Amino acid sequence: MSQSQRIDFAKISFLIVDTNPLAIDMMNDILRMLGAMRIFRATHVDRAIDLLGNEEIDIVITERELGDQSGLELLDLVRNSSVSPNRMLPVIMLTANSEPEHVIEARDSGVTEFVAKPFTVESLYRRLVSVIARPRSFVNAESYFGPDRRRKQIAFSGPDRRAE
Repeated sequence: MSQSQRIDFAKISFLIVDTNPLAIDMMNDILRMLGAMRIFRATHVDRAIDLLGNEEIDIVITERELGDQSGLELLDLVRNSSVSPNRMLPVIMLTANSEPEHVIEARDSGVTEFVAKPFTVESLYRRLVSVIARPRSFVNAESYFGPDRRRKQIAFSGPDRRAE
């Protein structure tokens, strides 16, 4: 792990959402190894929403598949519900469903980062550093609210049609 991106995880609170208790335990252990002290757990969307409303959560890490509901539904509630405590909350989605269409669907739903299972601690750490140290600006458009989906800022030399 890069020394230049040392993060004090003890100051950050996490919410892990997964229907699999072993997966929650594993993520809890990884976060503890990184130094996290405040880790909340939920095995379904309703409990996650309850925790988001009653605790100060800084980052959500959710599985895509959550039984009757999905991580995408949780993401929609965070990004678009009038009762969301923080519409700009970083949400990292973990899933074994890493086919391009699933990644695009998560991105277009407002996920902050996407981690394919199986993952390494290093790949998760990079995503965590990304959402903490290099947060992307948010876009509020008619059909989308979430982090800017563009990863690279590329200089554009054509006419500025937006100004017209």
